[in-house]
Amino acid sequence: MDSKLAVLAIGGNSLIKDKDHIALHWQYQAVRETSKYIAELIAEGLGIVITHGNGPQVGFIYRRGELARHELPLIPLDICGADTQGAIGYMIQKALLNEFRERGITKKVTTVVTQAVVDRNDPSFEHPSKPIVPLWRRKKPWPTRRNSGGRWLRMRVAGSGVLCLHPSRES
Repeated sequence: MDSKLAVLAIGGNSLIKDKDHIALHWQYQAVRETSKYIAELIAEGLGIVITHGNGPQVGFIYRRGELARHELPLIPLDICGADTQGAIGYMIQKALLNEFRERGITKKVTTVVTQAVVDRNDPSFEHPSKPIVPLWRRKKPWPTRRNSGGRWLRMRVAGSGVLCLHPSRES
């Protein structure tokens, strides 16, 4: 049989059932549930490359830094991204390997942390559009902040809170 390869994308939001289930152990439970289906496909002979999002997770780390900024330096946004890539990749790898062991599948799983080259002249820097931090409740708007790379992170009032946005390509 010719082996087939599929790319499977897991959204960062899909790891969070609701606002009461944002802790890492709940996210890992979501990964474990997803891993059962992935392992089933692999058992049927399908090769799979998994990619995942991490928007809310990056926001949680950035927000944690905001809350602790009186004691610790802010974590740069790219480091937040790498941190969450590694953490989510680790959870997927751990859950898949456990599922493989239960099913007697002798496959290996590898996690890769990546970087993207971004053109500093990309027009998306002019109009940040991707939310990375949950809505913050505060009586007055937070000031616009500059991230460690020198690009602006814009925060705007959205209803009764503030939403942190960063540049994101539509394609």
